[in-house]
Amino acid sequence: MSYYFTSESVSEGHPDKVCDAISDSILDAIFAQDPHARVACETFVTTGLVLVGGEITVKEGVQIDYHKVIRNTIKEIGYTKAEYKFDAESCGILNTIHRQSADIAMGVDTGGAGDQGIMFGYACDQTPELMPMPIVYAHKLVQKLADIRKKNLKLMPYLRPDAKSQVTIEYSDDHKPLRVDTVVISTQHDAHVKQSKIKADIIENVIKKVIPARLLDKKTKYHVNPTGRFEIGGPHGDSGLTGRKIIVDTYGGWAPHGGGAFSGKDPSKVDRSATYAARHIAKNVVKSGLAKECLVQVAYAIGVAQPVSVFVDTKGTGKIADKEISEIIRKEVDLTPKGIIERLQLRRPIYRKTAAYGHFGRNDKDFTWEQFDLVPVFKKYVK
Repeated sequence: MSYYFTSESVSEGHPDKVCDAISDSILDAIFAQDPHARVACETFVTTGLVLVGGEITVKEGVQIDYHKVIRNTIKEIGYTKAEYKFDAESCGILNTIHRQSADIAMGVDTGGAGDQGIMFGYACDQTPELMPMPIVYAHKLVQKLADIRKKNLKLMPYLRPDAKSQVTIEYSDDHKPLRVDTVVISTQHDAHVKQSKIKADIIENVIKKVIPARLLDKKTKYHVNPTGRFEIGGPHGDSGLTGRKIIVDTYGGWAPHGGGAFSGKDPSKVDRSATYAARHIAKNVVKSGLAKECLVQVAYAIGVAQPVSVFVDTKGTGKIADKEISEIIRKEVDLTPKGIIERLQLRRPIYRKTAAYGHFGRNDKDFTWEQFDLVPVFKKYVK
């Protein structure tokens, strides 16, 4: 019996993603001057307003023009018109940032984890990206919309920044992707555009350009702007918060999530760095041939450097026992916060790019957690 699985993504113009982009842009601006800064930046947006807060500690002499960073980020996303009721030039900005708690710093300064928590990483052989297929195509659909809007607007001149996608894949009973069953796309648009035209354009210029023809058939269902209109969007249509799209950011619900968000956090926060490390490990386990699918969980105690546990589940696809793989990871990979940060080179201003279209499964030289440098290590244990 076949079964169906669905994942969603949202564009960089979605209000929650606007917040992620602002938080990560602030992190990058700080890291450009102080790579050892402590940053936990949260953002809230609504009609005509940006509120930033959180804990930020930088070395003496660092000066950040928060207003400039925020307005540039909003402009890059595409909120540049007053009719959107939220735009880079006119939105109000409130800054409530303060220093990191000395109680937290006491444990982090000695190399310990910035918080307790559980983090998951995952990889599988469903796609070349070693990611679950539904989330890969969901991301690519909204990214294609953004590319058209920014680079080829004549093709679909009515597009606005906010958008969402959803992809349902039919799987065989042995977990092989068979076909795309349903595609849902909602895109913000200018007034006075016929929905029939938007649907035809989306199918032709977006869906069929992103999803391979072999996965589409006569039974594939398309829902484009199913409410009938999507003129009001972005922070005017819905308020946004940093870290509210953690399933979009990871595996689209296919694999577990520990609960911690990423954007706006420096890598001393294991919510971010250890999740990246777990993905790095899982991807290299699969690529090395140790398993066709791999879930890695790590857990930390605040102020303690070594993880309190490392758990592996290959869903029965491992060439050796899951417990053995877990022991190999502990032996071969430094999972202290310091070790992760150094191995993955995380004290760089690279985070703005992660704020939309997923943190995993992307081919970018700065996404060091996507590299295959641990493959030789794990290949030694393939039996």
